[in-house]
Amino acid sequence: MSALFEPYTLRSLTVPNRVWMAPMCQYSAEASGPDVGAPGAWHFAHYASRAVGGTGLALVEATAVSPEGRISPADLGIWNDRQVEAFRRITGFLSSQGTVPGIQLAHAGRKASTGRPWQGGAPIAADDPEGWTPVGPSPLAFDERHTVPTELSVEGIQQVVRQFADAARRALDAGFQVAEIHGAHGYLIGEFLSPHSNHRTDSYGGSFENRARFALEVVDAVRAVWPEELPVFFRISATDWLSENEDDPREGWTADDTVRLARELLAHGIDLLDVSTGGLAPGVRIPVEPGYQVPFAERVRKETGLPVAAVGLITDPVQAEKIVVDGSADAVLLGRELLRDPYFARNASRVLGGDAQAPEQYGYAV
Repeated sequence: MSALFEPYTLRSLTVPNRVWMAPMCQYSAEASGPDVGAPGAWHFAHYASRAVGGTGLALVEATAVSPEGRISPADLGIWNDRQVEAFRRITGFLSSQGTVPGIQLAHAGRKASTGRPWQGGAPIAADDPEGWTPVGPSPLAFDERHTVPTELSVEGIQQVVRQFADAARRALDAGFQVAEIHGAHGYLIGEFLSPHSNHRTDSYGGSFENRARFALEVVDAVRAVWPEELPVFFRISATDWLSENEDDPREGWTADDTVRLARELLAHGIDLLDVSTGGLAPGVRIPVEPGYQVPFAERVRKETGLPVAAVGLITDPVQAEKIVVDGSADAVLLGRELLRDPYFARNASRVLGGDAQAPEQYGYAV
């Protein structure tokens, strides 16, 4: 039996295999009107095809906990009941195919209010009809093009914590079985974690403990409303890739910091760490090669005992199988490869001798 196709259990939830879909923004929701932030036909087709392809768990893309938490005006959101109702069609279909539906709850922080990537992805000014002023831990823009964010007050921080909890309640009502908190890629939680973007001098800045405070408060708030029998994930950028570059004088978040935070996350009820990297600072040199982020996941797993999922240029069934067999990760999260091949899981099962679920309608043709 292929290790990639062994079921995996977290709390009382069993995922049928270790081939999981990473959250990938589609920038395809309505930007205004009554259906703002709600998933539509594109989202249904996008996620349904991966379920038909045998994916064990599908994490819906970064879904904003508030309108201001969107990366772009066309992001998904889960701050109202109309969005909840629209998500039910997707979660119902995924579950009917044996795919576990998960959702990534997010706040873009200082990187908010930008255009779609294929339209240039430029920041949208606050006075533009589709723009708004972003918020962050400190009044530091992501780069020279972005708007300087408004520094969150302590009251503002607590409001965002409540928004994450409210979003988790709605996600449960929408039929999701896994909630993932987005703490990576330079969005709001990651901005608080890193000294590169967090220059606060109050209880949310300075020391590691203070910079991690917001992340742990969000985790506690989500865990408090999420069922005890269902898992909560946390996505982390294991490094900003600043300290790894000797010629870059900027101070950032490190792999050592990630291991330290992982221990705290485990103690606060996180069930799995989704390990990515980068995204916090512009102009960073990243040594991109197949599986380049896997060693970070492996280190967390071995040093803390927290289950992990690996992501990043995992494109081949044999490569994915080796990651699980070697104990580098408990599962693999596929991004662009699943865009290229929605049936990766079923195709991999033929290569590896595993068993991926297939729709009844396809019969023996698969």
